[in-house]
Amino acid sequence: MTSNAKVAERGVTIARKLAEEARTGRVQRGISKIVITTVAVCWSLFQLSIASWLILDSWYIRAVHLAFAIFIVYASFTMFRKPRLGIRYWAATDRVPVLDWVLALAAAAAALYVVLDYRGIISRYGAPVPRDIFMGFLLIVLLLEASRRAIGPALTVIATVFTFYAFFGPYMPDVIAFKGVSMNRFVGQMTMATEGIYGIPLDVSATIVFLFVLFGSMLEKAGAGQFFIQLALSLLGGHKGGPAKAAILSSGLIGMVSGSSIANVVTTGTFTVPLMKRLGYSPTKAAAIEVAASTDGQLAPPIMGAAAFIIAEYVSVPYIEVVKAATIPAFASYAALLFISHIEASKLGLQGLPREELPPFFKTLFGGLQYLIPLGMLIYELVVFRHTPQMSAFNAIWVLAILMVAQPCLRAAQAKQSIGAALKKGLLDILAALDAGARNMVSVAMATAAAGIIVGVVAMGLGGLVNQVVDALAGGNIYLLLIITAIASLIIGMGLPTTATYIVMASLTAPAIVTVGGSYGFEVPLIAAHLFCFFFGILADDTPPVGLAAYAASAIAKSDPIRTGLQGFMYDIRTAILPFMFIFNHDLILYGVTSWFQGLLIFAMACLGNFAFAAATQGWFIARNRIYEVPLLLGVTPIMMRPDLIAAWSGLDYGHRHWMYLAGLALFGFIYLVQKLRTSKHPAQ
Repeated sequence: MTSNAKVAERGVTIARKLAEEARTGRVQRGISKIVITTVAVCWSLFQLSIASWLILDSWYIRAVHLAFAIFIVYASFTMFRKPRLGIRYWAATDRVPVLDWVLALAAAAAALYVVLDYRGIISRYGAPVPRDIFMGFLLIVLLLEASRRAIGPALTVIATVFTFYAFFGPYMPDVIAFKGVSMNRFVGQMTMATEGIYGIPLDVSATIVFLFVLFGSMLEKAGAGQFFIQLALSLLGGHKGGPAKAAILSSGLIGMVSGSSIANVVTTGTFTVPLMKRLGYSPTKAAAIEVAASTDGQLAPPIMGAAAFIIAEYVSVPYIEVVKAATIPAFASYAALLFISHIEASKLGLQGLPREELPPFFKTLFGGLQYLIPLGMLIYELVVFRHTPQMSAFNAIWVLAILMVAQPCLRAAQAKQSIGAALKKGLLDILAALDAGARNMVSVAMATAAAGIIVGVVAMGLGGLVNQVVDALAGGNIYLLLIITAIASLIIGMGLPTTATYIVMASLTAPAIVTVGGSYGFEVPLIAAHLFCFFFGILADDTPPVGLAAYAASAIAKSDPIRTGLQGFMYDIRTAILPFMFIFNHDLILYGVTSWFQGLLIFAMACLGNFAFAAATQGWFIARNRIYEVPLLLGVTPIMMRPDLIAAWSGLDYGHRHWMYLAGLALFGFIYLVQKLRTSKHPAQ
């Protein structure tokens, strides 16, 4: 093996280790591996049961869901990443210390307390006895520690600050003073009601998100990830900057079902980043393109990661309405990233891969059509039948399970090998997928449960105060309020998974955006405010200095992680402008749009507006931009994305806003012709 190959292999190993550390903290072996795997598989089977035949009270479901998750955290994640005070016991990665087994059992028991004494808790609702207070307090403490282990200290710190604020609010300065709560009320609402830990976020995690994460794990185990990569390469690999475009397409396809930026990077990046480097992309840019593509995978309908399901619950709309609202911003963002990869290839004078090195399209497509069956069924159930997300995911899962068993058996029959061995492999793959799906859900369950503490404090009466404080900070200016929300989302999201970032910011700022907008004459649909928080929570995944997706990609590309994160964020600026646009132009989220023709027109113009913005920020359109061309390109963006504003400035009424698209097309065409003439006379420019 050459030295370059060894370096590349080490990079892939490091990236996979980062992803594995994000998913599970210890190297498991022996009895601990058997116990944890058994618990994980039982968790998956429980979730499949409540989606099909097992009928339980929603409070039971949430408690059992949390108990499984918190047990796995204490059994899988070390207390510290490195030995403290010279004691290796706290950071043991080769075994599960006795203390962690005790904490795992205690945490699971505390989570299940509402199930074990359900009738008693209901009968004394609002008047908890000392035992209730003790078990509730124990759950809060162990949940915060489990959250710290599984997803880092940020959410634990924020939840702790909110907890202290709930008690010490009366002693704060007048501007942020809060009436405060008693211990009985705090613990009761957090652990013995459905407004705190057992609130809507945990309910969505338990009833919907788990099934979609499990579906993604099974699809990956069946081999769909490699199929998507090969299919993307066969389609786009031969074009200018082909490997980069293939990375974007495959990351979008995988991101639809994985919902995890870092898992997406490791799945697609191990294959596409070396190809991009070989073609001529610098290590930093190759890694940054993969990061930007993988991060935006959570925007891609129909699955959109865990937070999209919580949006549907918070806004009280069918999930399909969330998908509809996110469709144009998500696909316009991906189209612009494809354009950026084309720009980068043009700057460097790169071409595509030789056709003989690419997989044949039709052979690749027909060789993996089976992977499209469960995915197609999921989309069909969601969009056509309008079944609930739970039913849609469950039906897609059992179809996928049949596929995972049938696929190796058919291959064995064709190769005249043992069908019994193939059947065993298929069943083992299903068990491995059940295990992986549960482990992948741990961080989501911890995020939704711990964020429930913040939501619970806000529900105690802090929400009105937050609105007043945010309004005061923004000075009643809706634009400043949006900027504050965006920056806060990026900062908080550096240390939190997307789901937790969204829950925190949506609880604090989404109502304020709607309220402040309404007070100044802007009608902001609630779903637009929630999507705004969701988009910036996703963008935080590649924001330096913490973005794990950037660290994973830089390990594969052997690039500097900070520079990779900065470059990835520069690529993601084209996504960052979209929320600011759809807050005011509701056409972009198809709010009130029922015509297919109008929807497609809006999508096409949004793409062109995003292309113009990308060209301006990247310094290149079809040639290097001249200084005077940058403001012209930036001018195309609002014309295409805010035609209502331009129409108002032009004296036209709202109903004629789409005529502004002609002005945008004319300006964009003019810039194209100017650069085309320049390149024809001076090709080097």
